[in-house]
Amino acid sequence: MELFYSNDISGGFVRLDEEESGHCVRVLRHRAGDEIRVIDGRGTLLQCRITADRPKAVEAEVISRIGEWNAHPYRLTMAVCPTKNIDRYEWFAEKATEIGVDAIVPVIGEHSERRVVKTPRLEKIVLSAAKQSLKATLPEIVEPVSVKDFILTGVAASSDVPGSLSKNVPADAGVEASEVPLRLIACCFEDADHPRCSVREALVEWLRANFSALAEAGVAAYEENTAARGGRLSDGDIPEVTILIGPEGDFSEDELRMAIELGYIPVHLGPSRLRTETAALLCVEEVYAALTL
Repeated sequence: MELFYSNDISGGFVRLDEEESGHCVRVLRHRAGDEIRVIDGRGTLLQCRITADRPKAVEAEVISRIGEWNAHPYRLTMAVCPTKNIDRYEWFAEKATEIGVDAIVPVIGEHSERRVVKTPRLEKIVLSAAKQSLKATLPEIVEPVSVKDFILTGVAASSDVPGSLSKNVPADAGVEASEVPLRLIACCFEDADHPRCSVREALVEWLRANFSALAEAGVAAYEENTAARGGRLSDGDIPEVTILIGPEGDFSEDELRMAIELGYIPVHLGPSRLRTETAALLCVEEVYAALTL
């Protein structure tokens, strides 16, 4: 299946940009009357019929739409410190998009070796990966921000209630379960007050603690629930997960302390010492496996 992308959709018509038009007409030899499939980057797949086959400006009429096409049943934000070799970070962005991620945030830590990331290039990479992996939603590429600013902004944007594995919401807090995201920080730090667990353990206990429909049966009920709804939970019940991955020199003590104080749960990724991009991709796979497979 060949997919095209357009953000110029109005009045029942789709207009492809110059690059997409050239690929459509010059490479694939499509002509007026041919049907093509177009994604809007926001989750919708459009079946279209070409009405103008100009090499620099293809126009097509929308025949049908499918919303939330191939959508994964969770929202995942990966905040990852850029690698010194940017090719490795771009590889992570590509593979994470293929598996399933909703936002990639380059975060700059106190121990980061790279502090500049060209987000337009990352956007091109994730667009190509989304089309190749048959996804209609493009992950958001956020402008770089410091680790501390991300921790503070992420908490303010989601909930004022600090989280822990089994006590994310006090009984009288008046916060719906679906409003409480899971926040994880992969690190080498561990003490008696903040023991680390695996990403999978954190996911399973969080689902049981915070989603009333899944509280008793855990992941088995989650799988049954999502299957009954065509692969996703009802609106408002989609699990939201944020995972923070530091540089290969790890987070600073101040960054770790701030994250844990504001509800991030420290997790480990097994006995091996992993590169930043490998650790990040492993976390994406763990979320996908726990909440989709």
